[in-house]
Amino acid sequence: MLIGDLAKRTGASPKAIRLYEARGLLSRVSRQGAYRVYTEEHFQQVRLIRQAQALGFSLSEFGSLANEQSEPDWEKVLQQLDDKRASIREEMRSLAQLEAQIAQVQMELQTCLVEMPSPDVAACEDTRRPALASQSRLA
Repeated sequence: MLIGDLAKRTGASPKAIRLYEARGLLSRVSRQGAYRVYTEEHFQQVRLIRQAQALGFSLSEFGSLANEQSEPDWEKVLQQLDDKRASIREEMRSLAQLEAQIAQVQMELQTCLVEMPSPDVAACEDTRRPALASQSRLA
């Protein structure tokens, strides 16, 4: 199949397919004259690359998952998936902490506003600055 057919079947652009080939992510592509001729194996490889990208892998990460024949090293794939999941869990923990801190500052500001008899909130701002400053350092 030609690059246009492969692109249609996989949803990858011809430019992306040429990039995958240039980076050595596809097995050897034969040519008929000036045209690249792709096989069902290339179709599977492009689908795997696109799936890995959808899961958050970069092309450089994916490249390290292939063996000498540009085929997936499934043991490495499993390890990378474990590593990616651990990274996501850590990011989720960090974001949960940040959310809790923001909720705390929000609650304190709301309490301050309710307790203030006048619309002047300068006193609230003075008491909240250290907490808000620590929030901006986390981001």
